[in-house]
Amino acid sequence: MASNKYHAKTCFYNGFWYESNFEANYPMTLDMRLKAKGIDSWERQYPVRIMYNGEKICSLWVDFHVKQNDGSYELVEVKGFETDVYKLKKRLLEIMWPHDHPDHTYPVVK
Repeated sequence: MASNKYHAKTCFYNGFWYESNFEANYPMTLDMRLKAKGIDSWERQYPVRIMYNGEKICSLWVDFHVKQNDGSYELVEVKGFETDVYKLKKRLLEIMWPHDHPDHTYPVVK
């Protein structure tokens, strides 16, 4: 197991490396929810483009994109540490994404 720049140990789960055990536990939970039919589906590393007046401001890769059984979605971030760049992108997403995507929420798991 290697360490990343924040000294968390990377973890392998279901064919993918995650930045920490904390982050790897989340897809385990999603798999259990999927098996129990508590969610419809999920995917990892979902690309989000923050746009304004048709122009791209920035992109971010959200850790997990979860489709709920009611057709709504969650853009889930699993964070042990928030960098200043992430905080800025998070704020932009919170302000701008819901306007065009009212069926999405953006929880951050800490």
